[in-house]
Amino acid sequence: MLQRKFGFPPIYNEESRVLILGSFPSVKSREISFYYGHKQNRFWKMLCGYFQEEIPATVEDKKDFLLRNKIALWDIATSCEIEGSADATIKNAEIANLSEIISTAKLERIFLNGSLAYALFLQRYEDLPIPYLKMPSTSPANPRYDEETWRKALDEVF
Repeated sequence: MLQRKFGFPPIYNEESRVLILGSFPSVKSREISFYYGHKQNRFWKMLCGYFQEEIPATVEDKKDFLLRNKIALWDIATSCEIEGSADATIKNAEIANLSEIISTAKLERIFLNGSLAYALFLQRYEDLPIPYLKMPSTSPANPRYDEETWRKALDEVF
């Protein structure tokens, strides 16, 4: 039987304009207790490249980077049963309650990092009045990753 795993709290403040929702933290991310911890994941390289900044070295510096650039970050599944890091093995996902972020932040867009994040989001938030977009997963397992799609979506807000 799979053991239930838990994700991380959201990173956001009242200035956040974009919310990026992943599916659930990978094994590497869970080891370091922060988002996108796998060195091969393209998330930090893509986002820091967009803002023309170096990738922050520490968790605190990454949090500062996100807030300074008005980005909120969380996972749509706050807990689930999962084998390793594979989204395809996620079962019994608890969907994040976005109400506090939505009522606090000035969100203009929600970006869903990958197919599972998008599918889980639609289970509860399909009628949300904030525009949301399914984005190509930044996971190293995604051969169809397209950084240009991310850049264009970010350009619409920033």
